[in-house]
Amino acid sequence: MSDFTSNFWSIYVTALTLLGIFGCLLLLWITARKKVESTADNTTGHVWDGDLMEMNNPMPRWWMWLFVITSVFGLGYLAVYPGLGNYGGKLGWTQLGQYDSEVNKANKELEPMYARFASMKPEDMAGDAQAMAIGERLFMNNCAQCHGSDARGSKGFPNLSDGDWLHGGTPDKIHETITKGRVGVMPPMAAAVGSPEDVRNLAQYVLSLSGSPHDSLRASLGKEKFGACAACHGMDGKGNQALGAPNLTDDIWLHGWGENAIIAMINNGKTNEMPAQEGKLTDAQINVLTAYVWGLSNKPGAAR
Repeated sequence: MSDFTSNFWSIYVTALTLLGIFGCLLLLWITARKKVESTADNTTGHVWDGDLMEMNNPMPRWWMWLFVITSVFGLGYLAVYPGLGNYGGKLGWTQLGQYDSEVNKANKELEPMYARFASMKPEDMAGDAQAMAIGERLFMNNCAQCHGSDARGSKGFPNLSDGDWLHGGTPDKIHETITKGRVGVMPPMAAAVGSPEDVRNLAQYVLSLSGSPHDSLRASLGKEKFGACAACHGMDGKGNQALGAPNLTDDIWLHGWGENAIIAMINNGKTNEMPAQEGKLTDAQINVLTAYVWGLSNKPGAAR
């Protein structure tokens, strides 16, 4: 209900809910007071299909009281829990508060398990079987949705098992990425490059940087147009990890390979986001997850 800028809908829902409950109680009261004159055989006189008669048996009192108790319980529930428009209830309960409480309780119970890794470097944790088992579970629950259960990613989602890193693959950089998240922006560059033919020539030059199959004539014409891209990718096309600009010389294509895919990137640009995990994961969990991700592309102990 908080999504609405007017109180109308809050009042509308509150009124509709209360009218529904009191309306049911009123209907029960009216029907309980209404007396139907019965015949000598205790029927109401209504007959269907020739011989189907309606008996004049009163409603069981236990059923009536059960109905009343249910309605009273509903009113009590709505008094202490949210349910009447914007009214939050006397207990102040919310789904988010319940979730946070359960997460905090679980994290508190897990603190002794993570305490063992508090003094360990990520490179050391990468060689610890227990830390890696925990890291794998954290990865499956929080990262696999985008990067895949094998961490090899897919189109638009980086492969974490190779040595190609947009922002750097050191433990510190991985920790920074997991904690703060990343937003990568490739602006549309067609206007800066020139005509559609210039864009196509540039795409062929980009293909040539990685030794991919390309049109050498068009690539030679597109080389001078690469100056529009050099601010981020560098004149040599090797990228800039400070900006998250991909290396165009390693034949690793995050958003698709080929002339058409590169032309689409030049014309339309691209915005990618890696959501921040701080606030969702504890510092101890992020440390273990950092070690797990680092270990995917590094042999344990290599940094030592």
